[in-house]
Amino acid sequence: MKTYDFIALGGGSAGFNGARVAADLGRSVAIVDGAAELGGLCILRGCMPSKTLLYSADLLHRARQARRFGLKIPRAAADLPALHARKRRIIGEFAEHRVRQLTSGRYTLYRQAARFIDPHTLALADGTRLHGRRFLIATGSTVSPLPVPVAGGGVPWTSDDVLDLEFVPESVLVLGGGIVACELAQFLARIGARVTQVQRSPQLLRRHSPEAAAVLQQAFRAEGIEVLTDTRLEQLAYARGRWTLTFSHAGRRITRRAAHVLNALGRSPATPALNLAAAGVGVNRDGRVVVNRWQQTRQPHIYAGGDVCGPHDIVHLAVAQGELAARHAFGVKGLRPVDPALLLTVVFTEPQIATLGWSERDLQAAGTPYLRASYPFNDHGKSILMDALHGHVTVLAEPRRGRILGAEIVGPDAGELIHCLTGPLALRATVSDLLRAPWYHPTLAEIVTYPLEELAEQIR
Repeated sequence: MKTYDFIALGGGSAGFNGARVAADLGRSVAIVDGAAELGGLCILRGCMPSKTLLYSADLLHRARQARRFGLKIPRAAADLPALHARKRRIIGEFAEHRVRQLTSGRYTLYRQAARFIDPHTLALADGTRLHGRRFLIATGSTVSPLPVPVAGGGVPWTSDDVLDLEFVPESVLVLGGGIVACELAQFLARIGARVTQVQRSPQLLRRHSPEAAAVLQQAFRAEGIEVLTDTRLEQLAYARGRWTLTFSHAGRRITRRAAHVLNALGRSPATPALNLAAAGVGVNRDGRVVVNRWQQTRQPHIYAGGDVCGPHDIVHLAVAQGELAARHAFGVKGLRPVDPALLLTVVFTEPQIATLGWSERDLQAAGTPYLRASYPFNDHGKSILMDALHGHVTVLAEPRRGRILGAEIVGPDAGELIHCLTGPLALRATVSDLLRAPWYHPTLAEIVTYPLEELAEQIR
């Protein structure tokens, strides 16, 4: 049996970066990854392929809106085989780079599924056993099963299927209202599918503000997407090449039919096959591995990072968790836990939705006083000439000194604009600090100054 100082279960964002840090610290490191392809969810079936397709769909949508900008573009259409060939080429380059890193010789790579047989021992699928002094569980997540019965033998699509589509579907029922569901619903609509989106919660993006959800729902409906929220799914059936969904909404029983169904109701931690009970590692009712602020499980030598523990399935957070786990495992001094006050999220719909720091919901729940100011994009010069009128910029600040507490941007390039505030938030900057900086006109970024100026008035 081979022994390693550090064993990472999974070679994705959390696992690879934890292994990299452990190797940098001079430790013997193994990475165990039994996936069919190396690279992790983000590179292969998540962030990078989806954003490649979303960008193409955005260009297509802009071309179709050309007359509004005084342009003549006779015809614009999606070429799905060409679009996916481009995606495969781009993603292939990222995946090849990750494979080169994993096989560089800095780590021992085991291409096997694994399970714990005790807190320090793994059994691989081929019978090999590994002994680890410390572990990082980073096996990612899988698509959650549907919560309703499926009659007729059909198999609904997952995000993997949509990301590999080679044709424009006639019609699609999108089940779910989270980030993946919203991004792919708009993508499908923009390439030419008739889309109905059915969400169980009262709003799309239930973890976001009602204001953000309302803007997105309005934009979706303007693009022809039928959005139905606050529903209860009852049955899904497949017959003669068509899907039928039955659900209740506003006191009525409703039926919708389509050629295809996308199950985008969420993801679950990929932990059932790990035999965590044998390792003494606990999970919560959602199946996520329970960790402390240092990413330690109930077994101090076993850590977890990324989608398996959450609380948010975000790449930069998974990277930070993996790195923190490895440094803490080997006693690096001066560490700080991942700071929830710096949480950053982006939804790559149009309009984009970006949030930073504490939300109003968080502050209200904690009883923390705050000031709020907001400004709409439909009254801002650069966004008006871009015809990007949906959304707003909202900034939250501490009442006495004006330190930035959080922000929400819903609108054009929100995922880029939010970075005007990430550095200041991390450095505990105030409203006055930001207003001392120059903001060029006319730019999208200068819209941030309007809520800042209003907050400065409130503080004075």
